[in-house]
Amino acid sequence: MKYKLLAATIAAALSLSGCSKPEQSASSAPAKESQTTAEAGKPELGSFGVDLTAMDTSVKPGDDFFGYASGTWYKNYELPADKTRFGAFNALRDRSEEQVKAIVDDLMTKQDLNTEEKMVHDFYSAYMDTDTINAQGIEPISDILGMISKIGNRDDLTRVFGQSWLYGSATPIYSYLGYNRLDPNEYQVTVGVGGLGLPDRDYYLSDEERFVKIREAYVAHVEKMLAFAGAESPAEGAQQILELETRIADAQWPRAKRRNRDLTLNQIERASLSDAYPGFNWNTFLAQSDLKAPELNISTPEPLKDVINIINETDLGIWKTYLTFHTISNNSSLLSEEINNESFDFYSRTLNGQQEPRPRWKRAVGQLSGTESLGFVLGKIYVDRYFPQSSKAQMSELVENLRTALGKRIDGLEWMGDETKKEARAKLAAFRPKIGYPDEWVDLSGLEISSDTLVQNIRNLRKFFHEKDVENELKPTDRERWGMTPQTVNAYYNPSFNEIVFPAAILQPPFFDPNADPAVNYGAIGGVIGHEMGHGFDDQGSKSDANGIQRNWWTDEDLTAFTAKVEQLGAQYDAYEPVEGQHVNGQLTMGENIGDVGGLAMAYEAYKLSLDGKEAPVIDGLTGDQRFFLAWAQVWREKRTEQSLINQLRTDPHSPARYRTLTPRNMDAWYEAFDVKPGDALYLAPEDRVQIW
Repeated sequence: MKYKLLAATIAAALSLSGCSKPEQSASSAPAKESQTTAEAGKPELGSFGVDLTAMDTSVKPGDDFFGYASGTWYKNYELPADKTRFGAFNALRDRSEEQVKAIVDDLMTKQDLNTEEKMVHDFYSAYMDTDTINAQGIEPISDILGMISKIGNRDDLTRVFGQSWLYGSATPIYSYLGYNRLDPNEYQVTVGVGGLGLPDRDYYLSDEERFVKIREAYVAHVEKMLAFAGAESPAEGAQQILELETRIADAQWPRAKRRNRDLTLNQIERASLSDAYPGFNWNTFLAQSDLKAPELNISTPEPLKDVINIINETDLGIWKTYLTFHTISNNSSLLSEEINNESFDFYSRTLNGQQEPRPRWKRAVGQLSGTESLGFVLGKIYVDRYFPQSSKAQMSELVENLRTALGKRIDGLEWMGDETKKEARAKLAAFRPKIGYPDEWVDLSGLEISSDTLVQNIRNLRKFFHEKDVENELKPTDRERWGMTPQTVNAYYNPSFNEIVFPAAILQPPFFDPNADPAVNYGAIGGVIGHEMGHGFDDQGSKSDANGIQRNWWTDEDLTAFTAKVEQLGAQYDAYEPVEGQHVNGQLTMGENIGDVGGLAMAYEAYKLSLDGKEAPVIDGLTGDQRFFLAWAQVWREKRTEQSLINQLRTDPHSPARYRTLTPRNMDAWYEAFDVKPGDALYLAPEDRVQIW
């Protein structure tokens, strides 16, 4: 059973990696880069502005704005063997990772450690002790493998499904503790279906040759992983797992459908579960979590019924094989290098094109930095060491400028009536920004961390944070809780609390510099702020009101007008084809695309307001508007492997970075700034430019 309080919240984050195994994220960087790579890949953080060396001015902006803004960088940058993608986000993540490593290194040599610092010291020691880890092999998870082998009936099977949150095993029916969408002051357990080993249902169901080959490679991988547990017939078991997961995949809704907040809101009393969804021992399943859950939300009702049938129709022996594989796979990064390397070979190399694993210290830092790990211990030190209070103050000012800009834009909307505008203004006024770091730090009293038992450390962390959820489940929701640590290079919008959150680490070049040219700050971090505000008004975020309650606050006429604009934007993105035969899914990426289009428009409005009627200076031959749009474009410069790009197209609600660069196509000011005219490849007629907010 999976519990992740802010799972739905983080789905609205600014930028997410494609599917990869934990601790082998494609977005992480090598310890060192060659001189050529470093020069081409990392901006000069001390002199923040438009990167003129990245531009290719031989390219017409109206034909290829990505190439114009970053073409020289793209041609010269060599993707390192342990990366599947690299861009501005990754450069900053590298920097944050190195800063956190410096903190950890200091704690490893410090003599007078406090309790929390010692936890970091001991966890890192356990993670880096490869001699012990390799000697143990698969033994650290032998207890759960033994439990799986003893499954004798459906109740035993259900019990193991329900304990997956602790042991990192697997379950085709997942649950997590989130917020009640009809009353954000309450927590609520959401139930849905999952349990796949491949990134998405299309990987099982598509007849395209690339996916057929991936399935063949998956079966070979599963066979090798089962052999680590001494399975009697690993080849047969691997084929059975593929067949079982194919049935589960076929039952699931496509990702684009799962975005629809109307379809995924289906609340039910716990006492009615067995009547509505018979054939599954709900009491046994939920008892493994100790959560009271008087009322639950079923995210995908029909698939849940189908999966219950699959559970009952599938032989227990096959389920035991399935659980054995996924338990090894989900714990692979904590086990011997032999096991972890096999997992890397499939999930990182085959699925994403990554040629080498990240250095172990980077994986250790990544594991330490999570919200349900020791991330806030490190975050507290990170803020003291690297985040000036002046940045928080200036960021607060920028947020308020963006709020003012969006308010003006709402007032000027021709397609929206006064009744809906009143609700929109109320929601905007209620936006709560969180900047840099939490006001209240996580209390880790009672958590035990050892220097020599890595798997047990992970279980102790899971149990510790889960017990906090159990303790708080029936209390009012904690509005001070953060879904990201301060050292995280990202941002997110939480619809239940109507809040926008900007961790400290993103408030650095190339996104933000207190001393930078305003055009660049507004084009970069201003676009980020606007993007997160935009999530409150995207096709799904707009279904919640100023208080985070999911309800329709639109008039029928205005909702019809909004829907028409949304569909027009979806068609625009559907036309993008990053890989031959593989298009952007305009419906899956709709929320992020609206966030970009609306966010950049309000950032531009705020930039103009900041000039107070004055003309922006020309710098390096570029006007203020040109620098604004180039700053946005260079934030989204990125190079990635074809495998990871296809993975992103199938699984990620974010459009590929190249096409986020093209957001300005929908803004009249971009055409004027770069003299884009009919006949240019990116030209859109005025009536085809989508302007929503």
